[in-house]
Amino acid sequence: MKQIWPAPERNKDPILAVLQRVLPDSGRLLEIASGSGQHAAYFAEQLPEWQFFPSDLDPEHLNSINEWVKDAAQSNLHAALSIDVLQNDWGVEPMDAAFCANMIHIAPWACTPALLAGVGRHLRDDGVFVLYGPFQIGGVHTAPSNEAFDGRLKSRDPSWGVRNLDDVVALAHDQGLAFVERVAMPANNFTVVFRKDSTDS
Repeated sequence: MKQIWPAPERNKDPILAVLQRVLPDSGRLLEIASGSGQHAAYFAEQLPEWQFFPSDLDPEHLNSINEWVKDAAQSNLHAALSIDVLQNDWGVEPMDAAFCANMIHIAPWACTPALLAGVGRHLRDDGVFVLYGPFQIGGVHTAPSNEAFDGRLKSRDPSWGVRNLDDVVALAHDQGLAFVERVAMPANNFTVVFRKDSTDS
């Protein structure tokens, strides 16, 4: 069943503006935890020179993504891949870019280092990784609403929560992903850009 979520509709244009600025002219992009599939469909339409490979683990999400793929009928938007970030082999060819939105705060912390390790393995040298979501900066929440959101997440699952960006950047560095910039987004979120260090190949 095709799902339509409010958050991707709100944030797709601000994220697209970052992608248009930091991505090369063309390539292959893997989206991790694509959720409903809305981002993949929209970005594929707006960036026709890029091949988009959405993915998820949840069967309902995979079905929704494939409904978006079917309705979009775009040659650069591919069927959903089933990817568990905790697995070493994601079963994909090397990618020129990767994107992940709103995953690491609604997953156990172990998924964050696994995500970064997987991106590090599957991204080509000089490839771009774009990560979107809420973050603590310097271990401090950036707004009272984010602190409240963090509390709600942890009440649902103690292993969830808004992550400290410094911790994420340190883990990324260990996987050869160099921090490039963080971009403030609406609703107290950030888009964080990394680049695969060619010296670590």
